[in-house]
Amino acid sequence: MTRRFQIRIIIGFTCCIFMSANLHSQEALLSDWPHFRGPLENGIVPDTNDHAQLPQHWSETENIAWKTEIPFRGWSTPVILDRQIWLTTATEEGHDFYALCIDADSGAILFNEMLFHSDSPEELGNDVNSYASPSCVMEPGRVYIHFGSYGTACLDTKDFSIRWERKDLPCRHYRGPGSSPILFENLLVLTFDGADQQYLTALDKDTGKTIWRTDRTTEWLDLDDKGIPIREGDLRKAFTTPTVLSLADMPLLVSPGSYTIFAYNARTGEEIWKARNTAYSPALSPIYEDGLLYVTTGRGSGGAIWAMRPDGKGDVTDSHVVWKVEGRPVPDEPSPLLYDGLLFLLNNNGLVSCLDAKTGEEKWAKPIGGNYTASPICANGKLYFCNVQGRTTLLNASSTFEKVAVNNLDIGCLASPAVDGNALILRTKTHLYRIAEPIP
Repeated sequence: MTRRFQIRIIIGFTCCIFMSANLHSQEALLSDWPHFRGPLENGIVPDTNDHAQLPQHWSETENIAWKTEIPFRGWSTPVILDRQIWLTTATEEGHDFYALCIDADSGAILFNEMLFHSDSPEELGNDVNSYASPSCVMEPGRVYIHFGSYGTACLDTKDFSIRWERKDLPCRHYRGPGSSPILFENLLVLTFDGADQQYLTALDKDTGKTIWRTDRTTEWLDLDDKGIPIREGDLRKAFTTPTVLSLADMPLLVSPGSYTIFAYNARTGEEIWKARNTAYSPALSPIYEDGLLYVTTGRGSGGAIWAMRPDGKGDVTDSHVVWKVEGRPVPDEPSPLLYDGLLFLLNNNGLVSCLDAKTGEEKWAKPIGGNYTASPICANGKLYFCNVQGRTTLLNASSTFEKVAVNNLDIGCLASPAVDGNALILRTKTHLYRIAEPIP
């Protein structure tokens, strides 16, 4: 079965679900980016529409449709629906938290309002994260804004009114919030992996009321003989955004935390299985295809990417891991990409690795230069890697290393790219760009 045919099946099935819920048609889905990893929630741009070609060449003076300055600071990925682009930002000291809506066609700012305030935000302690790192998630008529424990809100995208908000979900983020919200059926699922407590919670997306909350059952490895943490903070943190996959009759919510990968019943929050490891502070989103789940354990000597069978119950550490890759290729922040049976990894220091997705065998590993926190995307068989220094490198998504193009902007990206039809939406440290070739 060809990759193109597989994606047609996936999109067709997805759109049937959306239509049953009065959501968008297949054509609309192709030009939307409602989740920080896109419409398929895996960084892949659906290629069922041959004319939706992203630009491969740009600069500050070439193929820039518009460029809009974004105030303050935030690394959240732009999300797009109904010709609106939503993102978040916050003052650098973390006292005020803002949501912005930008017109996708003109770049004009339609909405820029402070939603939450904190008198005493916890210091971040580094420049990698921000107070506005979780991305929004959208559905027709609504956008869900999340700043971790600093506040969560649902806004109407027509009149920008606040439908509901929550400011009572506690967590000591230590390095700032990082996990993005996801939508599943009638639920908005939030992840809180802090220095003090670690849990997931699902809110009724219509009212904001809590439907379930599940605490992590992690067996901590960093305790002394009296049970006191040897190093508080980072060893309990995580920044991951979960993913939902359907197995038999159960929707499985896979959510990595420090030292343990968890799977829950997405409807009830019941813990189904867990897999122990020795890594901490994971940040990558899991991906799933052809019966295998690909998940990164985190930082430290135990940092690895695992291919797992997602079925099972209880502790599956010794029974469900198909292969592991450790060490140099494993990313700390950029999420992996899976395309045509190949798994592409980008580590933070610019090493791109291509693995056989079924076996973990390395096909190639090449440096592309720079430093990276943004997750890559794949469009029309091309991989887009945006670095902190302002350079985007394009590679062919193939079993041989083939560089397509290198493009530069004045300022670099920490936010992951988004796609709007045939346009690339890039958020740098200071601006939002619409990058597209002129229409003849």
